[in-house]
Amino acid sequence: MTAAPAPLPSGIAAHVASYGGTRWLDTLPELLAGLCARWGLEPGRPFTGGSCSWAAPVRTADGAHAVLKVSWPHRESRGEAAALRHWAGDGAIRVLAESAADSAMLLEACDPGTKLRDHDSPAEERLVRAARLLSGLHGREPRAGLGLERIVDVMDEWAELVVRRMAEFRPGYDPHLVAAAVELLRGLPRSAGREVVVHGDFNPGNVLAARRMPWLAIDPKPMTGDPGYDPCPLVMQVDPPMRHPEPDKVARHRFGLVADIMGEPADRLAAWAFARLVESAFDLLNVGRAADAEAAIAKARLLADQAGV
Repeated sequence: MTAAPAPLPSGIAAHVASYGGTRWLDTLPELLAGLCARWGLEPGRPFTGGSCSWAAPVRTADGAHAVLKVSWPHRESRGEAAALRHWAGDGAIRVLAESAADSAMLLEACDPGTKLRDHDSPAEERLVRAARLLSGLHGREPRAGLGLERIVDVMDEWAELVVRRMAEFRPGYDPHLVAAAVELLRGLPRSAGREVVVHGDFNPGNVLAARRMPWLAIDPKPMTGDPGYDPCPLVMQVDPPMRHPEPDKVARHRFGLVADIMGEPADRLAAWAFARLVESAFDLLNVGRAADAEAAIAKARLLADQAGV
């Protein structure tokens, strides 16, 4: 008899609710119970990381260890299984089973599972490891029929949202800075030198230490397009540059380090990060998180010069 799955951690539940996922939260216990019964799973305590999904270690009917993940059905989660299958375990976690109708996957367990963010090694060493992993993910050429959204289409939508929200919220941000971000969101995807499957959320909490490979990526929010889209959260969250006495120099050096490994221009990576941070600020404003929005704008200002703004 399967144990009753524990509820979603409160912090994740609050985040999902802030984006309109209350109905999904209400149906989650029944959904989890059905999945565990169908797949013969004994669930453990849910992981506390992430923002839009319930995930927990499970024991399968044959005694193996795995992870059950059930996502709040939203736009960014739709292509996760397709991207993981595209990478076929080469640098990313493997999909063991999927129930697309339930936005649910059974995934291989990642042991020991230490997050790159928490790993006891120097920041630059962690950046190098992650950049090599990301470069490997980008090295697998997209095939027809993946069904993933294109970065160029999504960025056009984001640019329009930034313009609209600037007029709606009037947050007092430098209009030149905002206009530059809008221009980059529209222009960068169209000037890409190659097209890859991007991870979409390559932050240091989504890179885990493993036994099968030294590091594995989890939780993609994939699209196809410019590889330069991906490094922003990695560079800005591994020992954040803002914590240092000269954050602009630290950020410039680290974007250069990652750029050399990826084979991309450092100023292009910085431009992508600048544009993404400005867009993120307006997304945060839209859900009432003004302090977090101001922090995102401060990071964008830090990168403006390197981004050519």
